[in-house]
Amino acid sequence: MANLLRCQRIGCNATFTEEDNPDDSCKYHESGPYFHDGMKEWSCCKKKSHDFSLFLEIPGCKTGKHTTDKPVIAKAPAASKPAIKTSTTSTNVSAKEACPRCRQGFFCSDHGSQAKDTNPKPSYQVQSTPLQESVKPTVKKIVDINQPQICKNKGCGQTFKEIENHDTACSYHPGPAVFHDRLRGWKCCDIHVKEFDEFMTIPPCTKGWHNADAAS
Repeated sequence: MANLLRCQRIGCNATFTEEDNPDDSCKYHESGPYFHDGMKEWSCCKKKSHDFSLFLEIPGCKTGKHTTDKPVIAKAPAASKPAIKTSTTSTNVSAKEACPRCRQGFFCSDHGSQAKDTNPKPSYQVQSTPLQESVKPTVKKIVDINQPQICKNKGCGQTFKEIENHDTACSYHPGPAVFHDRLRGWKCCDIHVKEFDEFMTIPPCTKGWHNADAAS
């Protein structure tokens, strides 16, 4: 069986073999992301999202061959840092109220706002409904326990089979991701770096189950 390799291009994360790697097999982002006021945007295609999980799922805008080499990512345009006004007069607006991240409900490492943690372990809770209501049952996707799947937990992305899944199979970040003052990092392990490619290589800090469902 051919050895499966994982593409290292940003925005791809697919597996491939050296024998099956045509010129248009990889879709990726050639330029780095741009973060500003809670918005995440790919500078190469201008596609954006406030939610980090959805941002990472934006399809790549360039095509090429898969590669195991770590590409050099073109730098995103530098964000213009807002001028800091100095004044001797007092103000009634607190720093937290003035912070754009706090106002939008994002996690802020400076002011302690709490973002919603995600629990990547599959949930099997059944919601009860009144008997008089006619509710269509939710159809669950049935997956062959031997079928290869890609784990969607943040920081994992490995291919796994459900038959081999267990409570320590996955290494991941429970989050949330933190973006503030040009730093990128993870609240769960309190590691923050300046460059996006460094952020993507921060080692996972938690063990758990692989999860093929996208995080909400």
